[in-house]
Amino acid sequence: MTVSTRLVTSFCITALTLLAFANLTKKASADPLVVDLSNHLVAITTGFTGTDVLLFGAVQNEGDVIVTVRGPDQDMVVRRKERKVGIWVNSESARYKNVPAYYASAANRPMEIIAPQNVLQDYRIGLEHQRFIAESKTGDVDQKVYREALVRNMQNAGLFNQRPAKISFLSNQLFRTDIHFPANTPTGTYTINVYLIRDGRIASVKTTPLVVSKTGVSAEVYEFAHRYSALYGIIAVIIAVIAGWIASVAFRKR
Repeated sequence: MTVSTRLVTSFCITALTLLAFANLTKKASADPLVVDLSNHLVAITTGFTGTDVLLFGAVQNEGDVIVTVRGPDQDMVVRRKERKVGIWVNSESARYKNVPAYYASAANRPMEIIAPQNVLQDYRIGLEHQRFIAESKTGDVDQKVYREALVRNMQNAGLFNQRPAKISFLSNQLFRTDIHFPANTPTGTYTINVYLIRDGRIASVKTTPLVVSKTGVSAEVYEFAHRYSALYGIIAVIIAVIAGWIASVAFRKR
């Protein structure tokens, strides 16, 4: 790509962004909160290494903004490891329902300053206010330990953000933030909630969906593996055997 082509591309992107913000500003004159995404589809291909989605919007009057991104719910099991006879083995476990496969948040200021705890809890804003349903019967102390382990594991996998991302206000009305999706982002329909908060109260809420889907060859292989799991396993074994045979023949010739 030449320098002139890069300049033209950069100019077009900037112009389209400014046009989108201008349209949002017009809409915000009638609606206290208007939001949109740069892309409503995250396509996971074979070489997918992660991506950022731009969320931008406008508010009618001044206020604080909080964004939450929640992936599809799933069941998760947290196991405790114990050392027995010099070997680490799984012992007790706890099963949770309604655990989001992905959770992220963003705010223009610290959440505890924007809204009181009861508001954050009622709207389930923040990791500490997510309600994971425990199926296992364990004590309160154990439940806390297992929950902390679940959150820690998801954070280590990059699927729960450890702290809210930053929302930047470009003026008194326009704001933006980037939502990062790592390479191991699960597929499904994600729910993005944007809250406009004034004086510690929710003034407006906007919800927009985002779809994470496999595309191309990886999508076809994924669908085939789930639809014909037994046949997929047989083919995988055959390919492994053939690959091993070819490798052995090549080393013999050497």
